[in-house]
Amino acid sequence: MIELEGVPELIDPVMVAAFEGWNDAGDAASTAVAHLDREWKGEVFAALDAEDYYDFQVNRPTVWLDGGVRKITWPTTRLSVVRVGGDKPRDLVLVRGIEPSMRWRSFCNEILGFAHELGVEMVVVLGALLGDTPHTRPVPVSGVTSDPDLARTMDLEETRYEGPTGIVGILQEACTHAGVPAVSLWAAVPHYVSQPPNPKATLALLNRLEDLLGLRIPLGELPEDARAWQVGVDQLAAEDSEVAEYVQTLEEARDTAELPEASGEAIAREFERYLRRRDPGPGQPPGGHATESGDATYLRDTSSGRTRPPRPVRPDAGPGQPGPVKPPADGTGDRATGADGGPAKSPEDEPDDSGPDGNGPDSGPADGDGADGPSQD
Repeated sequence: MIELEGVPELIDPVMVAAFEGWNDAGDAASTAVAHLDREWKGEVFAALDAEDYYDFQVNRPTVWLDGGVRKITWPTTRLSVVRVGGDKPRDLVLVRGIEPSMRWRSFCNEILGFAHELGVEMVVVLGALLGDTPHTRPVPVSGVTSDPDLARTMDLEETRYEGPTGIVGILQEACTHAGVPAVSLWAAVPHYVSQPPNPKATLALLNRLEDLLGLRIPLGELPEDARAWQVGVDQLAAEDSEVAEYVQTLEEARDTAELPEASGEAIAREFERYLRRRDPGPGQPPGGHATESGDATYLRDTSSGRTRPPRPVRPDAGPGQPGPVKPPADGTGDRATGADGGPAKSPEDEPDDSGPDGNGPDSGPADGDGADGPSQD
């Protein structure tokens, strides 16, 4: 039995979760939840016992100094709560951590225990995968669920994925079996510039979360940082004719795949989003939308608290820096991290041959499905 002390009664709570690791290409999903926590000043009320779920040889603890006193931060998953104001205030329960190394069923049961005690009405899990999508186009974000009724009422895709999965897929299925409505939102990250950060993908996830929950999320410097990221990639790609040609091929495939979407219904939907962000309401800053303009996202240097415009660097960059912009020699995605070959294929169209990483959004960053984003979980 989970006993919560100091947590007030929540208003229409929704749980939003993201996990670093296999399901988090470009750190896009975990950065999105970190943004929500920071902007709405989340208060941590619980942390899972690191001993139960993590292999410390895989996810090492860190030692740091606090006023001359040495302290240890253990890898774990923490829960915080934020209050979203406005005409109809509601609460978000934010779950942010690292994909566990072991005992996944117990891990999901513990998360669901908190959801039950807090009266959570729905769980939304954010993820990011590598795909054959050009950095010059809006980031594809797909919403998938295992619940047929939820798929119909919220205009989501009903998952048909079969194959290896990550903690995002396991948690979504655990929610479904427990009778808790659950949705996964997946952003497709260009596999040829996959190293973190990817602010454009982070903002795309936040925009889709806004649409799903009917919230207005303060974006701050996200659009500016996303522009800086895209300009940096543009410059590096322009310096290599092979990369430029490859990006152009992806653009053509993406544009061809999206031609049927230029319908009256799609245009009306985008116009409604534009109006919502143009009139944010009293006391609310205007928003932005990565999936409309191609501008997006933000990132802060968490070690220093400074805002930094992320951009990829050259191949001679030092350790820990985003890697070079470079297409694969055979024209396919990075199989080891999840993009499948072929811009218009889904994991159901082609058997998985990616080794440990599967394909399909439910299996995390190994799940590229092509230029128009994931089509199932």
